[in-house]
Formats: sequence, structure tokens, C-alpha cells
Amino acid sequence: MAAVRRQFRGKVVCNLSCGDCGVLVCKRGMKAILLADTTVELFSTDSPPIGVQMVNDDYETRNCHCRIRDVACLNCGNLVGYHVTQPCTDCLGSCNNGHFWMFHMDQVLSEDRMDGTGSKVLLWAHLPRESDEVRNEMRIYEAMCR
Repeated sequence: MAAVRRQFRGKVVCNLSCGDCGVLVCKRGMKAILLADTTVELFSTDSPPIGVQMVNDDYETRNCHCRIRDVACLNCGNLVGYHVTQPCTDCLGSCNNGHFWMFHMDQVLSEDRMDGTGSKVLLWAHLPRESDEVRNEMRIYEAMCR
């Protein structure tokens, strides 16, 4: 199971798609708020997303001293969010979910991810570690290719 703080275990896992072209960019999204400005809602994830690439140079945020780099959709180039490349001490000391990949709410489409049965939404408490999830997807892919 994913190592996630107790207060975040009841949150729903989301699939995130690019708001411009609709391509899936993340299968492990979580609705969150920005630590440095709690009026800003966004999505975050715990591991490098599948459908984005970092672009441009690092820069410092306006609200704290974190260093970030923009991320863009691999399919169409739309800027969908950013990666925290160097979190500041204040943010690391705050109650955070441990996620360093952020998606702007107005640049992605969100869909609740279903559990393995397809009957209930998947919660972070039941989300497998990313490495386990990738291994399982590879097994399915190999079985289909035989």
C-alpha cells in the first residue's frame, strides 16, 4: 500500500487528463491545496507522472522559497502544472501530503479512479505503491502480447 499520512488516506485517487487534448497525464492524482496559499486548489501526485515533461528552468515561487519547474503535456505541449524541485523549509515543516508534482485545476480534467472491482472509488489508503502498480501493468501487457 502507498505510504500516506493518516489525514490523506481517505482522499479519492483521480485520473488526470490534459485539459487541451484529453490525453491521460497522471493516474495517481489527489485533490489538494497549496501550502503557501490555502485559497489555491490543485491536484498533486506522489510520483513522476506518465504524460508530462519538465520544461524551461527552475524558478522560485511567489508565496514561499520553493524552487519549481513547469511541466507540459507530452502530447500537445500545454502547461498543466509544475514539479517542486527543491521544497523550502517552511513547506517541508507544514502538514503536507509528500507530493511534489502539482497540476493546475484549470489545465487538467479529473475523473475519480475506480478500485479493482470497478464498483467503488479508489482511496489513497488502498492505492498500491507505484512500483507494484507498474509491475502489474507490465504483467497485463505481456499477457496481452503473447
